[in-house]
Amino acid sequence: MIELNGVSLQIKDRLILENVHLTVGPQEALGIIGPSGAGKSILLKMIAGLIPPTSGSIRVESEKVSMLFQKNALFDSFNLLQNLLVPLAETRNIHGTEAHERSMELLKAVGLDHAAHLHPDEISGGMQKRLGIARALIIEPEVILYDEPTAGLDPITSKSIAELMIKLHRKNKTTLVMVTNDLQRAYQVSDRIGFCHERGLNIHGTPDEVKQTRNPELRHFIYSSAISTNQGAGSP
Repeated sequence: MIELNGVSLQIKDRLILENVHLTVGPQEALGIIGPSGAGKSILLKMIAGLIPPTSGSIRVESEKVSMLFQKNALFDSFNLLQNLLVPLAETRNIHGTEAHERSMELLKAVGLDHAAHLHPDEISGGMQKRLGIARALIIEPEVILYDEPTAGLDPITSKSIAELMIKLHRKNKTTLVMVTNDLQRAYQVSDRIGFCHERGLNIHGTPDEVKQTRNPELRHFIYSSAISTNQGAGSP
């Protein structure tokens, strides 16, 4: 479904990614972890077709690709229902009763049907993230890309969002690629996990295989992430 062959990206004099190879199968959920600045989000945008590679090739065997950006990319002046109606009209040319029914059904699926009349600034961060997921799914994509979908959320809300992602991924039979610094969510959502480090991407296998890795760079990242999480949990 997704294939990258020898992909590199250079911006001015800086080499961001170098010789990246990746294959993501149909209906697979791939998590990509790694330190900040390693190129994870840029890689996701390249898969989405928003940034062309300097060299190499990217092939996505579907035109139905949707992406949830880290800041959700919501229409602040529209209510929750309208946030779904607009992309449905613009990308699928679906209007009227059918559009309304589809939008309300998806709002119900993400637990927001009761708040359809509210605007994004009137709901919590977790609810905004749910709306962002609904926005990404309203066009019925075959490939969905998540950029830090639980960033800034408390652990309980973060886990709830991940559970929703898994539920909708399985229900809609999508191919999922998620970039995250949240190791627990990567373990929760992913079939396989890749580690973005020093301009490259290496696939390290299932969550259980990642937890038992002997790769020194990945072990250091996991250890550092655990310390950061524990310190955050203990802070006032």
